[in-house]
Amino acid sequence: MKPFSPFQLGKFTLPNPIFYAPLAGCSDFPFRQMSAKYSPGLMYCEMVKMDALVRHDPNTFRMLDFEKGMHPIGGQLCGAKPQLAGKAAKIIEELGFDVVDLNCGCPVDKVTKDGSGSGLLKTPQLIGEILAEMVAAVKIPVTLKIRAGWDEENICAEEVTQIAEQAGAQAIAIHGRTRQQAYRGPANWDYIKASKQAAKNIKVIGNGDVVDPESAKRMFEYTGCDAVLVARGTMGQPWIAQDILSYLKGEQVPVRTPEDCRQALYTHFLCAEKYYNPRQVVVEMRRVGCWYIKSSSGTREFRGLISRASSPEEVRHLIQNFSFSHENEATHSLNSDADCEAC
Repeated sequence: MKPFSPFQLGKFTLPNPIFYAPLAGCSDFPFRQMSAKYSPGLMYCEMVKMDALVRHDPNTFRMLDFEKGMHPIGGQLCGAKPQLAGKAAKIIEELGFDVVDLNCGCPVDKVTKDGSGSGLLKTPQLIGEILAEMVAAVKIPVTLKIRAGWDEENICAEEVTQIAEQAGAQAIAIHGRTRQQAYRGPANWDYIKASKQAAKNIKVIGNGDVVDPESAKRMFEYTGCDAVLVARGTMGQPWIAQDILSYLKGEQVPVRTPEDCRQALYTHFLCAEKYYNPRQVVVEMRRVGCWYIKSSSGTREFRGLISRASSPEEVRHLIQNFSFSHENEATHSLNSDADCEAC
């Protein structure tokens, strides 16, 4: 399969194999509006808890807001109770999602303490039980996202790949870091490669350190994976799927100028302004604003100014009038965006 051709997920055909990850605290409705403009093969909402969904918590349902132009779209569940898994997956299906995913990757303590997220990596058979309940409850494809293991001494990606396949999951996304690593150090793509070799029918999606077209190509070539899942590489680069596909086809990848980034940031601001109340707009743009200008001069100054903005009008004026250039005054690592968790 050419890595820029349509992607088959069960009976569902996706336009391409470049997927956008569920980013806890970041991949909200305005983020998805921006992402949809560049046609990723699939994008996921940020994860929601099974128990909150089943008890119909309104804030949880709001996290799952989407519009027609966001398809194909997936909802991601977090939880460790098989008795809730089918009910929660059915709700995702009834809301109109194209795919439902199980989170077995989030490393934060507040998630893993009850065995959810990457805590499930300690009990691989439980993952199979949860997936089986989800598969039995819905007609849409069921997928899951894992880390390579709890730590270097407990790598289980190949085992979970086989368990997920037996449970009826259509695809597994494997993050090449362990839970213990969190977001530190490089992702080990060998675990993805080994899992792809262990898979029979389940699709394997590579995740970890895909931040530009070149790294996406290396991921495909090194691991043999069926698709790539871009996480923090989407932050401030909603167009990354388009760029990756152009690069894989041998086409010219557009050069994004500081003005292009400003216009994209302003569009993101307008999306947030329509969706959130004024206070939330200001809070959201303090984070989002710095994604788009991290490779420009003035990053530090802009970060300081936007962090002190107190109204959407101030944010608007700052975006429209601040002077950006390509002089890379300070390198801004994706790893520093601790307020977003690539779960």
